[in-house]
Amino acid sequence: MFTMYNNNSSHKQAGFTLLELVAAMIIIAVIATLGFKNATKYSDQAYRIKAQDTLKTVSGGLDFYYLKYGAYPNLASFKSMVDANSPLVNDNIIPVNVPDKDPWGAPYEGVSSTETYSLKCLGSPKDKRAIIIEPGKILDNLNASKSSNSSNNGLEK
Repeated sequence: MFTMYNNNSSHKQAGFTLLELVAAMIIIAVIATLGFKNATKYSDQAYRIKAQDTLKTVSGGLDFYYLKYGAYPNLASFKSMVDANSPLVNDNIIPVNVPDKDPWGAPYEGVSSTETYSLKCLGSPKDKRAIIIEPGKILDNLNASKSSNSSNNGLEK
């Protein structure tokens, strides 16, 4: 005889519904957004620490030069301090590859005379907190002054 099959039989298909997939995508998007905000925050902190490290390298070189020769070198810009022909580089006081631009791409600022020097990084374009280093002190966080021999060495917490 002839047998008919019912197309409306209760065969359950494996898989996810469109609503379940959309809900999962929304949850993943929210988690990714929160993670990206935290990653950006920590990358700005890392940039700031890198800028402080670069300024301290040059500052230490200038201080060593002063101890060796009794005066700071006359240099008109930060770029001239880290240039391959700089007295700091020629005397092997600072490494050859010290960058002349901060991690955000702006040039470091600096000047030195025989009696003093000043080094400056404008900081992140977002918060505009400059880092300024002069002999014996580090100025950070707008107007907060810290001694160069303080326990945190001028780094933020």
